Amino acid sequence: MHAPLGMVEPHAGLLRVPPDGQLLHKMMTVENLLASISTSYLHFNRVDAYKDFLGADPNDGRQLPADEPGNAGTTFARAPTFSLADYYNQSRSRTYACCFSLENSAHIWKSYANGSSRGKVCVVFDFAKLRTRLNQTLAQGISALEYNGIRCLQIFSVNYGIVDYVAWDAHRENTQRLPNPITYTYLKDANGYRDEKELRISLSTIGIGHFVLSDGCKIEFPPSLHFDFDYRASLADGTIKEFAPGPDCDMEFLRAELDKLRIVPVSNP
Repeated sequence: MHAPLGMVEPHAGLLRVPPDGQLLHKMMTVENLLASISTSYLHFNRVDAYKDFLGADPNDGRQLPADEPGNAGTTFARAPTFSLADYYNQSRSRTYACCFSLENSAHIWKSYANGSSRGKVCVVFDFAKLRTRLNQTLAQGISALEYNGIRCLQIFSVNYGIVDYVAWDAHRENTQRLPNPITYTYLKDANGYRDEKELRISLSTIGIGHFVLSDGCKIEFPPSLHFDFDYRASLADGTIKEFAPGPDCDMEFLRAELDKLRIVPVSNP
């Protein structure tokens, strides 16, 4: 059986997206911004691997606690030892997210991209243009996945959605029908995370079976991956609206490094 190819927004009907004109705000350290520009990528974290900063959500992408008993008691006819809970867990371990805020709020400036000696920058994106650019990159027949230097079939589907904040311990999604795994990717605990006002872009693949290379070696899903993204072109066409430096930003260093990368900010930091 061949691995299913990734698709563009296969679960759009299950998710909420903002209207055209919505701006997205992404906090980055100066160092991470420069690395992203120089090697042309957007950084995606595996949703079960958010542990590298204070306040990271250990339950990101996890099936809801109230859903788990029912999910664990439901198995597949052809795999009676593999439960629906196992399926959701495996899907989670193969799902990645790149996170943005719908608001340029005090919360995101306080909570993210801390610990840099060079300070932080808020990168402001036009959602509609970012969506179009990424969808074009992932169009079937154009994109490919690189794994340990090996070019592979592109197995990740891209989706976009505003995160819904729920009462984590009480909320249920499997009452009337079994939820698609993507549903859990876009749910977070209202207690502690609602101030994020998050929109996320997810890359995910099926949670059943294993993916193998042509030589039979099993593909492992790393804690993060890089999505090809051209910052220069994105500045030129308005996908990126602005680099907004924080008060702690080393302006002289940032200007000098952007100049080396032949980047002229939309709004001069």
